[in-house]
Amino acid sequence: MWHACNPKSDDDLKQCAELGKSLSRMSQPTILTVLAESAEPLHGYVIVQKTAASPMFGGKKPDPAGIYRTLKKMEEQGFVTSEWDTPTSGSAKRLFSLTPEGRAALRRWIDALACYMATIQELREEASAALKIPVPAQPVCLGHAEQRR
Repeated sequence: MWHACNPKSDDDLKQCAELGKSLSRMSQPTILTVLAESAEPLHGYVIVQKTAASPMFGGKKPDPAGIYRTLKKMEEQGFVTSEWDTPTSGSAKRLFSLTPEGRAALRRWIDALACYMATIQELREEASAALKIPVPAQPVCLGHAEQRR
């Protein structure tokens, strides 16, 4: 059974994607937040692990290739920089850092997310009115026939 805010399995995540929960562009503010929280540059692997713990991914490991694509795009936009960490033993890894432009982008995301919340709340109200039900105060688990009305 899929919970509206926290997918627990691959099937749940598929339903989640169908409803828009795993919007790829939401990876950007998640990654920017992870980098803003860090006092030092982070390896891509660490960023993947930390994004898994974010509300966007709810403990489910995101697709690493998608995270790296987003990091590359954000580097092209000037939001992050990267450099190679070449230890004396082991393989080289990229270290990512947030730029001042990245901090400004995260600040814009804070406002954009508030606008999304207001729009989503308005849509919830319209959808509830169309079904002639009160707006649910809390999300409920899907899958129960009586809850699909």
